[in-house]
Order: sequence, then structure tokens, then C-alpha cells
Amino acid sequence: MAEVGFARFSAREVAKRIGYSIGTLYNVFGSYDRFVVALNTRTFGIWARDLEAMLAASGGDRIRCLVESYFAFARTNRNLWLAIYDHHLPDDFVLPDEDHRQRGELTRIVIREIAAVLPAETAPEVPHLARSLVATVHGHCMFDLTGSFALMGEAQPVEMALARVRETLAIASGEGRLG
Repeated sequence: MAEVGFARFSAREVAKRIGYSIGTLYNVFGSYDRFVVALNTRTFGIWARDLEAMLAASGGDRIRCLVESYFAFARTNRNLWLAIYDHHLPDDFVLPDEDHRQRGELTRIVIREIAAVLPAETAPEVPHLARSLVATVHGHCMFDLTGSFALMGEAQPVEMALARVRETLAIASGEGRLG
């Protein structure tokens, strides 16, 4: 997946490289979707560990670190990052509890960091706000990776995303007004 990306990914090629038959691979995971879910869950784990390491080394501006880390992970692990969003599961697919827990660790880190900069009375809204901020940063990052920002003449997508996050946090903390 890291080498070729989701569009060119082949479970058959993985099975061949590790010396298994495709049937054995599907017996282990149950289906192609469950195999890709396992790979993407692993990516979430790597991403969460990378984020914690970057936060530990950040030295202060942890919100900047969150935004920069998002872009850094996506840029460094482009194919793995894109595979998370390119793989679409069937509507009736149920994510196993362990995968759900592992994938949620990244969001828990963001929630923790957002909660740390907001007043205590905002605590009930922090999870919702954190997920919205992740979506904001994700959109900026996607435009960066696809070249859309470059085509628009925007040269600082990280700074743009950080500005939107800071504006939102200022409003949430009562320092600003929307509009």
C-alpha cells in the first residue's frame, strides 16, 4: 500500500510477497475489506505514535504541532494516508471493536490537546469541535496534496489551516465573534 497506493493495491501481490496464497490471506482476514481495514488501522496506530512523539518534542505550541503533524504525516506517508480515505466500506460493514479503539486513539489525542487550551466549561463540546477541526485541517491537507492550493496560488496551506484552527479556538474560548 505504501509503495503503490490504494488504487494500484493488490491483496494478491501482498500474498505473493509474503509467501501465502490469496485464499490463506482471506482466511486470516475474512475478506478484502477486512484486510484493508487492518492495514488502515495499522496506519492509524503509526500516525498516533508519530503525533505523540511530535507533541513530546514540540516545546510549547501544541496546536501548531497538531496541524503541522497532520500535514507531515500525510506528506511523508502519502499513499497510506490516502488509502484511509480512498477505501470505502460497504454500508453494512461493522468495524471490529479493536479496530475502532485503535483508530480512535488519534482523535483522543486531538481532543485532549483541544481541551487543554479551552476553558473547562467548554468540555462537553470539545469532542465535537475537535472532530470539526480535524475535518478543517484534512481539507486543507487534501488540497495541498492534490495540488489544488498550488493551482490557486496558495503557497502556505499549513499556515492557512493553522489560522482557521486558531480562529475557531478563539471563538470557542469566548475571545472572538463569528462573522
